[in-house]
Amino acid sequence: MGNLVAGLNVVTTSAGGAPHGTTVSGVMSLSMNPPMVLVSLGVRSRLLARLAEGARFGINILAADQDQVALRFSGSTPDRFADVPWFEDHGAPRIVDAHGWVAADVEALVPGGDHVIVLGRVIDAVPSAGAPLSYHQRTFGTHHAF
Repeated sequence: MGNLVAGLNVVTTSAGGAPHGTTVSGVMSLSMNPPMVLVSLGVRSRLLARLAEGARFGINILAADQDQVALRFSGSTPDRFADVPWFEDHGAPRIVDAHGWVAADVEALVPGGDHVIVLGRVIDAVPSAGAPLSYHQRTFGTHHAF
């Protein structure tokens, strides 16, 4: 699967009065009508444990220069949000200067092997200019047009 190029995102939620987030490559658009997204989380994900049907979550589409943010949220750092500028948007943590932002509500949690597929109904989406962060064969990069 290392030959697949993936965009990198930090998926976030607020639970118990605190922000929570993790780096995720398994994110995609699911439907335009109604607007929906799909997020794939491992069954042992600490973030998954905080999501239930109806919960609000955010997808921070990382910008090309946010590789350190991707690493921070993929590791075992206790306070992943320390030193990462963010603010609350539509009830979910939004990382400053992310390439894009999607806020969604959990519609369903679908088992998929050692992962759970989170189906989310989009509440808000904000694109931005610039280049996204990508990951290919364990290397960070970005997209360049031909």
